[in-house]
Amino acid sequence: MPRVFVYGTLRAGEVNDLNRAATRHGIEAPTLVGTGTIAGRLYDFGTYPGLVLDAAAGPVAGDIYDIPDALLPVLDEIEEVYPGQATLFVRETQPVALAGAATDCLLYPVADSAVTGLVCIDSGDWVAYRRARDAAAA
Repeated sequence: MPRVFVYGTLRAGEVNDLNRAATRHGIEAPTLVGTGTIAGRLYDFGTYPGLVLDAAAGPVAGDIYDIPDALLPVLDEIEEVYPGQATLFVRETQPVALAGAATDCLLYPVADSAVTGLVCIDSGDWVAYRRARDAAAA
């Protein structure tokens, strides 16, 4: 069962909520392991964030799930990761901090070159940032 770190629209309550994605495809629900962090910079792409991994940066918050194997292609589709094609997001495995220890997780970062001119989300928390941004715009 793969372990994934989700930091943006795949988080609970967001537009691509991992649990809802599993339900839509008739796949067993993922199991929430806990909240984790990874060193990086989070950027606002408008309707979703992008994570640039950066060991010298602050923490980016997200949720860690154990997912059924059948859910992995659904995540690749949501993130538009296709074999043999250059895409915005890539899938890779990185250590993520969970309760003071590192656990290897699949995650979907973007290249540093993709975020030129975008707003950096200094808090490292997409959900809190999006809610505040949307409330200010209302």
